[in-house]
Amino acid sequence: MNIIYLHGFKSSSNSIKGNLLRDYCAMHCPDVQVHLPDLNMHPKLALEEVSKLLKRLPNAVLAGSSMGGFYAHVLAQRHDLPAVLINPAMRPWILFRELFSAEQFPFKVTDEWSLDQAQLDYLASIAPASVQNSGKFLLLLQQGDEVLDYREAQRYYSSGARRAMIMTDARGNHGMDDFAEKIPAALQFLSDSIQ
Repeated sequence: MNIIYLHGFKSSSNSIKGNLLRDYCAMHCPDVQVHLPDLNMHPKLALEEVSKLLKRLPNAVLAGSSMGGFYAHVLAQRHDLPAVLINPAMRPWILFRELFSAEQFPFKVTDEWSLDQAQLDYLASIAPASVQNSGKFLLLLQQGDEVLDYREAQRYYSSGARRAMIMTDARGNHGMDDFAEKIPAALQFLSDSIQ
């Protein structure tokens, strides 16, 4: 199995959760490879790069945190793949407009990339209106998320005839500090979903 881990906004391919997942698999699951692409670029380019990676890798699955969770959802629906979404951003275009006032746009994320209003419009345009194949999603949510309202993801992925698997912790935070404890369950879900 090849897991493509998609990091969150203002993170990188060296993300804590991505490295925890990679290190766990290296130690306990030698047949699982974890890929950590850098997504710090225009959202359209980021999705194109990950799509190329998906086409090259056999038995590919997705995992994503926050903004990476949004990307993972979009790509999972486009490519009909299972995905683990960790405190996913549901409507990042709204979130970023609330976090960064109009005076702050374009918002410099890295030396090479700035987020602007046109990119937010693009994110809104690609957001799936509903969940297809919701049984292929595992959501890891924490009620203590200080950035996102976990209830939005809970409602969205609970709608429809076939619901996603949702694990919601009573406390926690946006970074999901206890992610290492959830890795075995996430790997089992992904493994079962591709068989």
